[in-house]
Amino acid sequence: MKRSRFIPCLLALPLTLLLSCEKSAAPIGEDRPKTAKKLTIAFMPKSKGNSYFIACEKGAREAVQELGVELLFDGPTNTDPARQNEIVENWITLGVDVMAVACENREGISGPLKRAQEKGIKVVTFDSDTTPDARSFFVNQATPQGIGETLMDEAARLCGEEGEFAIITATLTAANMNEWRKIIEARLAEKYPKMKLVDTKPCDDQKDKAQAETTNLMSANPKLKCIMAICSPAVPGAAEAVKQAGKAGVVKVLGLGLPSENRAYLKDGVTQSVILWRAADLGYLSVQAAYALGNKTLVPGNNTIHAGRLGDIQINGTSIILGKPFVFTKDNVDQFDF
Repeated sequence: MKRSRFIPCLLALPLTLLLSCEKSAAPIGEDRPKTAKKLTIAFMPKSKGNSYFIACEKGAREAVQELGVELLFDGPTNTDPARQNEIVENWITLGVDVMAVACENREGISGPLKRAQEKGIKVVTFDSDTTPDARSFFVNQATPQGIGETLMDEAARLCGEEGEFAIITATLTAANMNEWRKIIEARLAEKYPKMKLVDTKPCDDQKDKAQAETTNLMSANPKLKCIMAICSPAVPGAAEAVKQAGKAGVVKVLGLGLPSENRAYLKDGVTQSVILWRAADLGYLSVQAAYALGNKTLVPGNNTIHAGRLGDIQINGTSIILGKPFVFTKDNVDQFDF
């Protein structure tokens, strides 16, 4: 009799388990909602305090809002290749989906970025590239040829195609600026035989140091006709040095910078030309490219990428090109608010 009492319980137990298993095995989307993992994009500038990269961050966050992805934003306070490497290693540990990195040291950061790729993390670079095997695509503000030639041609125009000029760069290891300098020097040799590049000085992406270096250059080279500043903090730094020396209009100032940082100098005739692209658009495009790469809609061989409000953007090989450089002057600078 005891045995017969336990039989219904024993029969009931497997039936309950069976029903439970059948329910849990139901296709996703029928008995329970489908949950998609948000893409996590890690975005790193060369330095967080640089106004140029603050504008890039603004554009990146705009794209993030449109795309509904997670954004991790971090970078060195000042240009520091070793700190960039540390941040990449941290992101590898966190297991982000895609990295978008503006590289301070082309070769130095390639090792960490390659390790990221080995872990299945997609990599795009922007503003300044690493070695091609350490990333999938490079989001380029313009072609190096276009940037270098525009800078040299504008300097020649301001100097009447003759005389001495000097360059202020960020660092002597900045990959993008080193490439621009090669093109500047090639253009100089090809088209402007009466002009002479007397020196190139780094400012470590600091306005005050750019001002000091410009002062030294003017002192060492009394015939100097032009300062070409090829990183954004260097343009107002050079302009302030020229202004303080009372040489506005005598020593011309041009370079790559933000309109907002140079508006007063342009208006006062201290700086003659500021050359750039829309920095916010560069950040925006970089996140759009990272998103497409993470979702596998951007693959090697593509000729264009659709990038939200920017529309279809050209791809040359593995370089995604934002557009041609633009020259800001006192006559047009008030049309821009970045």
